[in-house]
Amino acid sequence: MTSSVGQIVHSFFEDHLKTQRGLQPNSIRSYRDALRLYLCFIAKQHRSRLTKLKITDLTFDQTQRFLKHLEVERKNQIRSRNQRLVALRAFFEYVANRLPEMLDVCERVALIPLKRTPPPETRFLQREDLATLFRRLNTKDGSLLRDRTLLLFLYNTGARVQEVADIRLGHLQLQPPLRARLHGKGNKWRTCPLWPETAEQLRLLVAQCKQAPDANTPVFVSRAGCALTRSGIYKIVRRHCYQLDASGAYPGRVSPHLFRHTAAVHLLESGVEVNVIRGWLGHVSLETTNRYAEISAPLKEAALRVCELPWETSAAFPRRVIWRDDENLLNWLNSL
Repeated sequence: MTSSVGQIVHSFFEDHLKTQRGLQPNSIRSYRDALRLYLCFIAKQHRSRLTKLKITDLTFDQTQRFLKHLEVERKNQIRSRNQRLVALRAFFEYVANRLPEMLDVCERVALIPLKRTPPPETRFLQREDLATLFRRLNTKDGSLLRDRTLLLFLYNTGARVQEVADIRLGHLQLQPPLRARLHGKGNKWRTCPLWPETAEQLRLLVAQCKQAPDANTPVFVSRAGCALTRSGIYKIVRRHCYQLDASGAYPGRVSPHLFRHTAAVHLLESGVEVNVIRGWLGHVSLETTNRYAEISAPLKEAALRVCELPWETSAAFPRRVIWRDDENLLNWLNSL
């Protein structure tokens, strides 16, 4: 009996992604969107209802047509197309483990290459702009205290926006050693140190709680007392960073993730070892952390000074390059 698409898709999400891999809701929604587009496209090609599709209807040729459909008809960017393909690869790998008769199709889908695309530009805030921003929010009253503490926490920890939305009082240690535990991608926890100023702001924020707080009380809440959502955090950042947008110094919009990039670059510039920063930010690969070193002008200038040849100060490095006068060396080079 041919397995139904519905059964495979359901077990892929409920058993594989949620239980076995422990993906966060945002990652699961990304897989969901890719599979929804793919299955709707296949159903339209077969002129069939989704519930009538068979697993054998998911062919290699149809998958290639779907990827072309994303680029040509839906006008998706290459990065979006690649993201959908990654989700499809994971799905077909799961199908191959469940249904050996589909192995040939799954192997061919796994070999569809990602299209090359330049890495996204990584931007970060300058220290002067950060100082100006926090001076403007220097207050202990009302929602401005919450907003300043939120921005300071983003910069201090380099946390992702969902990690900030999920933070609870039980995840904070506001007595030495000061630290916060963050629940990140892949259902992984990590610990970040807190600056004394960040801890003090958090203490003031907790003191404003209208009800007796417990370990499950959200740290950052709305006026209604509910935990801030991703959207709510974005709005707060946008509201207080509008002057940075207006200055034109930061193309695009200043977002919570920009504070994560800023924390990484400033840590590197302060001499923190790259492996420590990788653990600080929760990166799986060191390559992800290394890219911050490539965008920092002070780091590049420091590297240049280390490599600079001391022509003016050392007799070991004469002003004239010796090999220009060495006839034997030139003759050998000419013979190559």
